[in-house]
Amino acid sequence: MTSFSHIPILLGEAMALLRPERGGVFVDGTLGGGGHAQAVLERLPASGKLYGIDRDGDAVAAASERLSRFGDRFCAIRGNFFNMKELLAERGVDRADGILLDLGVSSFQLDAAHRGFSYSEDAPLDMRMDARAKLSAYDVVNGYPPQELARVIRDYGEERYALRIAGAIARERQKKPIQGTIELSNIIRAAMPAAARREPQHPAKRTFQAIRIEVNGELEGLDRALDAAHSLLGSGGVLAVISFHSLEDRIAKLAFRRYENPCTCDPRAPICTCSKTPTARVLTRKPVTPGEDEIASNPRSRSAKLRAIEKL
Repeated sequence: MTSFSHIPILLGEAMALLRPERGGVFVDGTLGGGGHAQAVLERLPASGKLYGIDRDGDAVAAASERLSRFGDRFCAIRGNFFNMKELLAERGVDRADGILLDLGVSSFQLDAAHRGFSYSEDAPLDMRMDARAKLSAYDVVNGYPPQELARVIRDYGEERYALRIAGAIARERQKKPIQGTIELSNIIRAAMPAAARREPQHPAKRTFQAIRIEVNGELEGLDRALDAAHSLLGSGGVLAVISFHSLEDRIAKLAFRRYENPCTCDPRAPICTCSKTPTARVLTRKPVTPGEDEIASNPRSRSAKLRAIEKL
């Protein structure tokens, strides 16, 4: 099997915001290959501890091996960061000084053809981040009604040709089930107008993103997960979120804005009567994005955006 790797994106910028040298308890909610986690542990005082969470068993195993030299300062947990509070509570942890969420799919998951994430390498339709999950890309592509499939492609992929693509998939699966990634990619390409097929971005990129998000429930409950992470932070604690498409970024931006300005009064009212007070301050007025050098060395970082808050 391909060795688990993930090039940590916006590494220096994330560490500057998290400041693990402060010490305490830190959480990497999306452990991946352990790149960000290693950087935290290298900066964390000996008395500090990092908990790494990932739903992918391969990620947990690879990161545990990579970070074994840090001994009991690092604890790997297999699970979904959506359940972070419960997973940490099981280990006696109810407060954190820093939390990092890197919402992107890992390089390993994209590069390991058998996982079915890539539209350019043939593999069974899978796309599950957690191999224990029941729903796969095959189920979505072959089982969803055309109108529901179109909704997923439109809402999660922001694909303007969602209806055409969903219709083409529905017609093809009537002949026989759609089995592989290249087969699906070709159906998507053929359904799109010629002008769209000539765009620099691969014609199947948005649709594959949409199906992956649906399979893994990446957006469903993300807002509640951010609230849970925010509630775990102690005073001065930092929550940093790296997102890779506008849907994730919008959820993080609005949540952070709500923590900083929770007032629900009519803006025309002379005074606030809701008595809601700020619980955090935004550290990134504009999202932090990769520089030209990082994009050149790692093109997958191009769409990354980093936002952070500090708990009051």
